[in-house]
Amino acid sequence: MPSLLHSRIRAKSGSNIIHAFSIHNQIRSLITGPPSSTPPTHHHTTPTAAPLPSPVPLPFFSPEVSAQQSAANGHGNGEAKPLYVPGSQADRLARVGRMSSPLRRGSHESWWSPEMGWFNAVAKTIPTYRVLDEEGHLVKGTAIPEITKEEALAMYRTMTLIPIVDNVLYQSQRQGRISFYMQCAGEEAAIVGSSAAMMEGDEMFGQYRESAALLHRGFTLDALMSQCFGNVEDKGTKGRMMPVHYSAPELGFHTITSPLATQMPQAAGAAYALKLDEDRQGDCVICYFGDGAASEGDFHAALGMNSVLGGPCIWFCRNNGFAISTPIIDQYAGDGIASRGPAYGLDTIRVDGNDALAVLSAVREARKRAVEGKKGVLVEAMTYRVGHHSTSDDSSMYRRVEEVKEWTVVDNPIHRFRAFLASKAWWDEASEEELLASHKSKVMKAFSRAEKLPKPKLGEMFNDVWGVGKGDEVPAVIMEQRAELGRLLKKYGEVWEPWKKERKRFVEEGMDVMDCDGRGS
Repeated sequence: MPSLLHSRIRAKSGSNIIHAFSIHNQIRSLITGPPSSTPPTHHHTTPTAAPLPSPVPLPFFSPEVSAQQSAANGHGNGEAKPLYVPGSQADRLARVGRMSSPLRRGSHESWWSPEMGWFNAVAKTIPTYRVLDEEGHLVKGTAIPEITKEEALAMYRTMTLIPIVDNVLYQSQRQGRISFYMQCAGEEAAIVGSSAAMMEGDEMFGQYRESAALLHRGFTLDALMSQCFGNVEDKGTKGRMMPVHYSAPELGFHTITSPLATQMPQAAGAAYALKLDEDRQGDCVICYFGDGAASEGDFHAALGMNSVLGGPCIWFCRNNGFAISTPIIDQYAGDGIASRGPAYGLDTIRVDGNDALAVLSAVREARKRAVEGKKGVLVEAMTYRVGHHSTSDDSSMYRRVEEVKEWTVVDNPIHRFRAFLASKAWWDEASEEELLASHKSKVMKAFSRAEKLPKPKLGEMFNDVWGVGKGDEVPAVIMEQRAELGRLLKKYGEVWEPWKKERKRFVEEGMDVMDCDGRGS
């Protein structure tokens, strides 16, 4: 499939080593946050849980200063040890002036030290930014992001719509009416808040749990249901992809694929293309992925590419705790996904993924930094997957049912945002009942309509496999396969009941491929 980017179409040098000497005795923490003694809100464990190793913070080195600097700063008597280079004082100072900055290529700021400084974290604590607490009250000292009543209600409408969509389609899979489904339950704030922060011309790469982001962007219920049923109105994937593998080129939403993390190198390439395209300055890429995808090699390839080549890209990690079935405690020993951002030179933030306002504010700032710096920014949204990974999963095999119920009640992202709306007098119980009734009616109407529509022409399965230019012929191997299917249908399509029944589900009942030369209609 052609790139959506084609169809839709902005270093600081290191400080001189003298500057490094001038910050002697100044303690600069890279990341600040609450003291490590602050107890966590939740105390969940899994059968495989083990305590994380205590991170060793980056040591604060104190480089020795020269005699002149020491005297100038009012310390000592003008005597000091050599600055690790031989020669006279004048020679040493001249040598320092000639040294490259930073001390060695590949490091931002460093200095010589006679002591080994081992570390496994950039700070003791990476804070988690939030605006609303678990009950929907504003956190003391917080700054509410700029948001109008209309914007807030639009977010809430999408956040309350997706659970109804999820429930209907999940149950329909259990009844055999669709083949597969994945829910967004528990992650509504992370998905909708981030989508609301993006602009119309931005490119969006989803993993497979971003249907709420797509709906918030204008994807219709009819289009969503058509893709899940693979019917004739499935314009994006033409009935050839599993459910929830959406595609919406007109909305800048790139086609979702099943293999984990494959969208990440694609997003890095798209961001680089935006950087080079003069007509797309000001646009941005957002790439969604989970904590499980961050364990894939594509994660490192993508962030490495983006950090070196540049390009405005928001790397949005939904850290929901479990990947497909592996608790994060068994995935990594470091401090989440956010700790990896500084290693790639990316501006990084950790945000409460169940707080819609915090996500909105963080992603807005992330987008600003990405566009202005033409670079990548990493956002780790701490959330919780309430539903099973998919209809092929039973999460009770690797986590307690009581744990899921507790998260649903204690830290529900929809309840938190609704409490905020009520505190602003933007929402009430009557409005809630009316909205949910409207959602259910629209979802069931779109569901019933999509289920009754036929599937596309059978011959569609052979289209778009190769990129064929105008006037060029389709490769022979495709024509041969198409002809073979046509011959089989002509031989068995009317006499074998399973095929006879299945043919009736397609437009033209397969007649478009039932020509032995493979040319079709």
